[in-house]
Formats: sequence, structure tokens, C-alpha cells
Amino acid sequence: MNPFRQLLRARGSTPPIGTWVMSASPIVAEAVGTAGFDWGVLDMEHTPLDLMTLVHLLQAVGNTKMVPVVRVPWNDTVTIKRVLDAGATTLLVPFVQNADEAAAAVAATRYPPQGVRGMAGMSRAAHFGLKPDYLATANRGMAVIVQIETESALAQLEAIGGTEGVDAV
Repeated sequence: MNPFRQLLRARGSTPPIGTWVMSASPIVAEAVGTAGFDWGVLDMEHTPLDLMTLVHLLQAVGNTKMVPVVRVPWNDTVTIKRVLDAGATTLLVPFVQNADEAAAAVAATRYPPQGVRGMAGMSRAAHFGLKPDYLATANRGMAVIVQIETESALAQLEAIGGTEGVDAV
């Protein structure tokens, strides 16, 4: 099961506490990860993070209890695929306006037939080809959070939040 979903279910009436990592420094990300937060957003939308830097941040927080949530720069299938191949399992997708865009975000995180994610059996996420069941189990391990940022999206809240595969809004 996805670690972020586990946090949401395990805490009961006490919500998990999170923060944002707005730095491209792995040392800063690791320090934030040791500060006691349950989850932290590694922000690719409004910081200078590129894919290689993201890998370094995922490695750094991988040594802590903080669950990484990666905010991708946009709801883009190719970017999402590359972030997942780098090892992210929970994504925050910005500026989702309707259920169709929410469904597209979910589809980008899932291998066919549930989605449109391209296959890469030798990725970091697949432990460089050493996790033999990765392609068969990866879909179950993904979580998608969609970010609503406009009044028109807020008017679509029920439809967006009800989209299959959307774990949080």
C-alpha cells in the first residue's frame, strides 16, 4: 500500500502533519525529514528542482520517516512518468480544473490497462530491474492528490474529488 494513504488511514482523528520543502538542497530536505513531520511536499512547481535534484531529495528523505509528496510542475503525462520512474509514489498535481483533468492525472500514474504510464523496467522505482513484480504491483502503490486553485475548480469539487484514483484534494 502507498505510504501516504497509510498515513491518512492510520492517524484516525489526528490528521498527519506535513510541510513543504522549498529548497533544492538534499541536506535541507533530510533535515526537514528528521524534524518530525509525517509528510513533506518536494515542490517542483515553484522551486529550481529538476529531475536529478528530485532523485537526490528522494534519497535524502528516504533516510527519514517523512513520506515524500512530489508536486509536479504541471499535469503533464511525460513529466509525471519521469517523476514516478525516479521513485516518487505520491504526487500532488497542481491547477486541476475538472474531473477530466483529475482523471488524466490519475491515468498518468498508472500502467495500462488502468492508465497511460509508459513502461520502464530498469528505473529507480523498479529498483533498477531487481523488483520483478514492479510492473504488476506499481499501480496499487501510487497516490494522487489534486490541487484546486480557482473558483471554477472549487465549483467542480465533488466531481474532482469523486474521480477514481484521486486520494486527496
